[in-house]
Amino acid sequence: MPICQLCEREMKRLTVHHLVPRQTVKRKKSDPGPTIEICSACHHQIHALFSNIELAQSLNTLEKLKNQPQMDKFLKWITKQTPDKRVKVNRPKEI
Repeated sequence: MPICQLCEREMKRLTVHHLVPRQTVKRKKSDPGPTIEICSACHHQIHALFSNIELAQSLNTLEKLKNQPQMDKFLKWITKQTPDKRVKVNRPKEI
């Protein structure tokens, strides 16, 4: 069974996350760069917390994502959840 590269849970299915969002790549036909395979809960959480510009500029590696404080808090929680649990992602409130 595949393992999420962020939360390290065994999952039935994984999604592909571009470490540098395709939207930020200058030439659309150029190589969008490295990807990671993650579960949908982690994928939704990433995009709920961070803009594509933040992802491209400062959170563009697996290690940087894992070590980001908000993501780290989520990962500590999600690792305790069963793989079949549906996770609702809440966007943080704007200040």
